Amino acid sequence: MMNGHIERQPDPKIIDLLHKDPENIAHVSLEYFPPRTDQGVKNLHARMDRMLANTKALYTDMTWGAGGSTADLSLQLAIHAHKTGHVSNMHLTCTNMEKDGDPIKAVHEALQQAYDGGIRNIVALRGDPPEGEKEWTAADGGFTCALDLVKYIRKNFGDKFGISVAGYPEGHPNRISELTAEEVENMSDAEKGRCCTHDGVTYVCKDDDYKKEMDYLKEKVDAGGDFIITQMFFDADVFKTFVKDCRAWGINCPVVPGLMCINAYPGFKKMTKFCKTRVPKALEEKMDSMKDDPEAVKKFGVEFGAEICRNLLDFGVKILHFYTLNLEKVVYGITDELGITSGLVETSNESDAKDMVAVGSAWARVGDTVKSSVGQGVVKEIKADGSAVVDIDGKDVELAKGSFQKVF
Repeated sequence: MMNGHIERQPDPKIIDLLHKDPENIAHVSLEYFPPRTDQGVKNLHARMDRMLANTKALYTDMTWGAGGSTADLSLQLAIHAHKTGHVSNMHLTCTNMEKDGDPIKAVHEALQQAYDGGIRNIVALRGDPPEGEKEWTAADGGFTCALDLVKYIRKNFGDKFGISVAGYPEGHPNRISELTAEEVENMSDAEKGRCCTHDGVTYVCKDDDYKKEMDYLKEKVDAGGDFIITQMFFDADVFKTFVKDCRAWGINCPVVPGLMCINAYPGFKKMTKFCKTRVPKALEEKMDSMKDDPEAVKKFGVEFGAEICRNLLDFGVKILHFYTLNLEKVVYGITDELGITSGLVETSNESDAKDMVAVGSAWARVGDTVKSSVGQGVVKEIKADGSAVVDIDGKDVELAKGSFQKVF
């Protein structure tokens, strides 16, 4: 026994688990992020235990905050997941991970600590810019992209870890361009299938850029990536096209669909706009019609989630990866609707939702709504020290890092 937990053998590699047929209609995997407060962490521990027992999740992802902002807590939570019976899939980014002047050291130490803690699965990512910065920049002598991280893991740890990499069915947000009216008129059929429109502006990953994305994805897989987890999408046809494109590029590993649960209208709108995600017209209109009814949004989130999952299952998908947002009701509703579970949504408990907020302001960007002890407002600027200038009732108020939280 260690710290009240039975010492477990190291986790199996997820790629080996994915090759096994699910006992039910599909495997389920669940993704969480590190909460801001100690109480939030405690509550997340309990939720993770419940959701593992209830869904029999094949594996559990723990994210790594923007700019390495949650590094220590992410590692602790990933190891805790392993110790409490989860197959832990720890996200690791190479953004802003310099230690003692060495841009590699902290990444290597995180990998070693994860390995020593029984973790055998890593999601290799570049990561987002750190707080207060709009652009991602590589440290001198450090990693420049996720491909570098995949290569580093394979060179220094061999096959000790299973590695998953990110795939972007609509193109990486950094490669998605704003189109002119003329460009919209001249889009190819492929571009029309993955474009999006937000606030009357059309965006798309152009065909040439999409090709570069696919070439790069193949490099990540060829360098040692075992399988792909996709960015969120709300159009099943986009995922299907992406999988077919993977096969055409000679990428033959499993492609796991990343499914964002619709929990709240503001979060849905802000996240899809920030990521430039394609939102089918019917979905957009339905969400707009319920924007002032939070319970109706959650109910619809279940209906829509189940519908897109059925579409994917008919396509041959064998695992559904849910971005839980550290909540359970919509996930349970979807798995109940699919018949993977039964009666869970009635027992769900989200009374702790206020504690399920990401560490720091990793989720808070210019234009987001945040709340604090002095009121609620819209972020106008994120400063290098993590503080924010927020418009509250028409006045610019500077809020210290950690004193505000994003409203989803």
